[in-house]
Amino acid sequence: MTQLPPNLDLDSLPDRLALPEWSRTAGKPPLDVTIRPPGSKSLTNRALLLAALSCGESVIEHPLVEADDAQRMLGAIQNLGATVKLEGSKLTITGTGGVLRVDPNDPVIDLNNAGTATRFLSAAALLADHPITITGNARMQERPIRELGDLLTQLGAEVEYLKSDGCPPIRITPPKDLTQMPTRIEIQPTQSSQFVSALMLVAPSLPNGLTISQPNGITSESYVRMTIELLDSIGVRVQHSGDLSTVRISPPSKRVNLEIEPDASGATYWWTAGALLPDSLVRVQGLDLEHANQGDARFPLLLEQMGCTLVSGEGTLACRGRETLSPIMCDMRDMPDAVMSLAIAACFAGGTTIIRGVRTLRVKECDRIEALKVELAKIGVEVTDNLGGDDDALSITPPRLWAGFDSSNPIVMHTYDDHRMAMSLSLLALRLPGIVIDDPKCVAKTYPGFYQDLARVYDITQ
Repeated sequence: MTQLPPNLDLDSLPDRLALPEWSRTAGKPPLDVTIRPPGSKSLTNRALLLAALSCGESVIEHPLVEADDAQRMLGAIQNLGATVKLEGSKLTITGTGGVLRVDPNDPVIDLNNAGTATRFLSAAALLADHPITITGNARMQERPIRELGDLLTQLGAEVEYLKSDGCPPIRITPPKDLTQMPTRIEIQPTQSSQFVSALMLVAPSLPNGLTISQPNGITSESYVRMTIELLDSIGVRVQHSGDLSTVRISPPSKRVNLEIEPDASGATYWWTAGALLPDSLVRVQGLDLEHANQGDARFPLLLEQMGCTLVSGEGTLACRGRETLSPIMCDMRDMPDAVMSLAIAACFAGGTTIIRGVRTLRVKECDRIEALKVELAKIGVEVTDNLGGDDDALSITPPRLWAGFDSSNPIVMHTYDDHRMAMSLSLLALRLPGIVIDDPKCVAKTYPGFYQDLARVYDITQ
């Protein structure tokens, strides 16, 4: 077997990475490997903004700092007046006291393709001392942000779209007097829950706080709940109804003292790897089903429905799979970033898997639904969207028989500059030969060490 070298850092990755088909070596024990994904991007970016807005020093343990998304956020908060010091796994941030300081001669913050940072900092512009422009790369300039812009307008900001209507670059002029801002806002269901979380993160720094009402439903409720739990954990006063349709967040802002748990979205790749390798255990360290703040931490329950066995112990959780998984019907509204991992598992199910709650995948780093349709068709898997006229549902139907694949006929999987496309499609090599990943370096967005961890799955001596 040709193994992946263990030193697959970003600098050594080729433009196209040929992945060997995973196989057992005779006489070697079954694979039993433990992987700890990097810190949660969702929790890290929330914590970074809260720390940047607070008074005094905040301490964040095990944040995601090596990924491009986090680097963009860290650079932005420093440009806006926060100071940052990293010592080992500890990040110390001295906040701005709730006033972001914009250089009038250089008011542009370029966040590349960091969608979370773009939305959070756009809302935080309410607290800026001068107008601020938020922009990004070509794809970011196609991703809609008008829903958030309209909410900021309701709160008294002036919002201008400098290129494409409703998309970044977006220039935001903050209200002249924050004490005169509305203290209540009603939000209709949004394309992204990050628009709501962004306002929640800013609310503790507003003089009169903010009440957010969502009477007609909440997009990706698990992420909104994550934001509420984070605010509560640092001592911010949060009052809410049981269904989160009404949330009241009161000042003042608080210092952040927090340990970031591993990224559950990143963990889904390793749980899926275990599901595809029935005689192996790929254990994820640092997450459990009961106490994790992230919705994606419940992804193993879906694999259990597909016939996997959950194996826990010593702070780890693994999914032991079988040769043919069972197709399922599920709703992924609360874990949209895990749809990609589930789609790969569904490729090896004995029938059609139906997934609801996928509408938001259209406006991610790429149109992930269209990308799945194109790439999985290369291996004979049919992805049908707009299922029954419902744009929030899709189905995945694998071929009845896997045939005609060999390493001499490589299958190039395009990644669309989307980290989750790259990581999920790489898992196909655990079952199929000839898989080649185009632009594997795009994993730098959230998981720079992904291929180093994948190499450990290939090394069955561990």
